[in-house]
Amino acid sequence: MADRMTVPSDAPVAEFLSQVEPARRREDALILDAVFRKVTGWQPVIWGTSMVGYGRYAYTYASGHSGQSLATGFAPRKAKMVVYIMPGYADYSTILSRLGPHKLGKSCLYLGALSKVDLDVLAELIRAGLKDLAGYWPVEAS
Repeated sequence: MADRMTVPSDAPVAEFLSQVEPARRREDALILDAVFRKVTGWQPVIWGTSMVGYGRYAYTYASGHSGQSLATGFAPRKAKMVVYIMPGYADYSTILSRLGPHKLGKSCLYLGALSKVDLDVLAELIRAGLKDLAGYWPVEAS
């Protein structure tokens, strides 16, 4: 869709991450970048102006609407870290019960300080979300 705001860009990821404020959120963003790179094996791409995405998938709904989106990733916000790892097709409550403090959106996870989150469980959740997504749409590297 040509007017869609969330499209991949050529913006340098390292530069984007170095400018995240406040400093604590920047440190957490760098940690998340390392976790996502390790779990996915993919290089990140900035989607829109503030989403760090790993992989992509193309979709076409029964309505005929089609597009592409990041397969997984995150957006560092001042209040919370927004993590895009749950495509919304499966129940991840068992994994989430071991994660640490979080809030859920439709297909995103809101995290406060990563120091309170079990990063191994987060990695498990990223893998589960990608596996789930790949059952519906072909997922590929960015």
